[in-house]
Amino acid sequence: KEVYPLLVYFHGSGGRGDDNISQLTDAGAIESFLNQQLSKNYGCYILAAQVPSNEKWVNIPWESLFHKMPKISKSMRLLFEILDDIISNKDYYIDNNRIYAMGISMGGYGVWDAIQRRNNFFAAAVPICGGGDSSMCSEISSIPIWSWHGSNDQDISVQRSRDMHNGILNAGGNAKYTEVKKGEHDVWIDAWEEKSVWDWLFTKCL
Repeated sequence: KEVYPLLVYFHGSGGRGDDNISQLTDAGAIESFLNQQLSKNYGCYILAAQVPSNEKWVNIPWESLFHKMPKISKSMRLLFEILDDIISNKDYYIDNNRIYAMGISMGGYGVWDAIQRRNNFFAAAVPICGGGDSSMCSEISSIPIWSWHGSNDQDISVQRSRDMHNGILNAGGNAKYTEVKKGEHDVWIDAWEEKSVWDWLFTKCL
């Protein structure tokens, strides 16, 4: 039987709550995915879990210029449990070799955290205006990663994405990085509207 890729979407801070709706409307993500016709063009499932109010995907201060990977957050642990349950459920026909991670802002941190915790699980990742533990770049250097950040981001320093990208390159990886000149914190709009991002992402396979 045919199997299908799964896009795991990590929402930003505006999507937090307990309504199981805000993560879908935050930043216009799901609407944008529909506009890009992801299901039609790439036949994918989308998983968008929700972080409770006042919690984070990764328990680090967003204003920090670097961090060491902390203990896994409750939200990330629960996401992994959901993910494992979904891919083991034969009713979904998930292609385990084509599971992708994408996230914005708080969710950008979530993407870096997830792929560093499970470096043989995701086929590719698109972290947008986030940051990770740059001392662990060698452990994810084989993962296809296309990170994005705005050069004028006032919320999360562009240095976070630069450090991760440079760390991967220094470890022999072949990551992609787009820094939107004069772009601010909402460069996810640029990423989502760039069709080559989707074409790139959905061709990746473990």
